[in-house]
Amino acid sequence: MIYDFHAHIYPDKLAARATEGVGNFYGLVMNESGTVNRLLEIGDDGGIDRFIVHSVATGAKQVETVNNFIADSMQAHPDRIVGFGTIHADYENKCEELERMISLGLKGLKIHPDSQRFCVDDPRMFEVYDYIQGRIPMLVHCGDYRYDYDNPDRIRKVLDAFPKLTLIAAHYGGWSVFDLAKEYLLDTNCYFDCSSSIMFMGAERSRELIRIYGAERFLFGSDYPMWSPKSELERLRSLGLTDRELQLMLTDNAEHILGK
Repeated sequence: MIYDFHAHIYPDKLAARATEGVGNFYGLVMNESGTVNRLLEIGDDGGIDRFIVHSVATGAKQVETVNNFIADSMQAHPDRIVGFGTIHADYENKCEELERMISLGLKGLKIHPDSQRFCVDDPRMFEVYDYIQGRIPMLVHCGDYRYDYDNPDRIRKVLDAFPKLTLIAAHYGGWSVFDLAKEYLLDTNCYFDCSSSIMFMGAERSRELIRIYGAERFLFGSDYPMWSPKSELERLRSLGLTDRELQLMLTDNAEHILGK
């Protein structure tokens, strides 16, 4: 069983616009469509069995709509999709929505402080972290040299304040600030994913950091629709990792986090 722990999906009618918006945010040409069907097609072709999917509410008014869409997508493809919901710092009744999200069958939470425009260590989010710690995992976009919403020092503050929180620090813990992530997150209890990172760091540095942190802390993630999951899986496999390291990153760690 191979898991892609970092994939974004959008409703068919909105996918083109949403995908273009993400591309504009990062100054990149997006490689895929962002639809559920295309994601599953790539999975079939690339040998990826399950996707942990999510979408970001860029404003408080979008939270419930996004969570409903992710839950519906999970229910439509229960053998292929595991859904993570979202929340926003400006949303008023956070814990009520988190409970509703869990009742819909969503298995975790995803936040993207850069695009949501709040700091990950904003005190308004503390009730969220306290509510979910020990219950469901949280995947957090981490790092960007252009902003200071979720850089590794802020992630460290959250981890120190909420020690029972299962937090996956995306992009090696700090996209474009990879060394800063090592400085602040090496001795924490968080997990990492490898999405949108290997092509920027190169094979040698990517492999080195996996071994510094330990493969037991890493998850495979493609960042679809930014990249093709099939191509990203091939990129990971080209690093020269051991069979055991790949087993941890592709299967065992995901199943442990999801309680499989």
